[in-house]
Amino acid sequence: MLAAQTAVANDAPVALIFGDSLSAAYGIPRDDGWVHLLQQRVRQAGYPHRIVNASVSGETTAGGLRRLPAQLERHRPDILIIELGGNDGLRGQPTAAMTNNLESMVQLGQAAGARVALLGMRIPSNYGPAYAQAFHQSYADVAEATGAALLPFFLEPIALSQDAFLPDGIHPNAGAQPRLLEHAWPALQPLFKSSTTD
Repeated sequence: MLAAQTAVANDAPVALIFGDSLSAAYGIPRDDGWVHLLQQRVRQAGYPHRIVNASVSGETTAGGLRRLPAQLERHRPDILIIELGGNDGLRGQPTAAMTNNLESMVQLGQAAGARVALLGMRIPSNYGPAYAQAFHQSYADVAEATGAALLPFFLEPIALSQDAFLPDGIHPNAGAQPRLLEHAWPALQPLFKSSTTD
């Protein structure tokens, strides 16, 4: 029975989560992370997709762009969810380069037949208001240029709650993960729905 269930799961359409530590469940049990919770939500909603988490802690958009072609070839996803850019911002990387990297990743996913969503980020204003605004605007610009779905600020429901983060003040704790999923689900559900009805 288990073998049969595994075979069905392996044949299911794939939703590839391509992010950094926020999606790699940094500092918490992997089963508590929002990506694992997403698999449960997808199943409860009756969608057949198998969630594949290809997130890597510390990943930048440049690193993601280098990794993505092999991941697309390996998993052939119906859905690609990109959650990258935070590390670019924390390192003060040029926003133009980040924008180009994100746009290239979206285009690679679309060319491979995937529906793509971007989970946007913000960075603290102490990086300078002009840089912080340009950073945040990058996601909107990429979404407008490519037609990708956009959640403007993934951490929005917890951003001002110190008790939602690990002691480093950067990574959400286990208790915050359901709130992140609830915030992201309205932006992600249409991708699962349209992928299922096609």
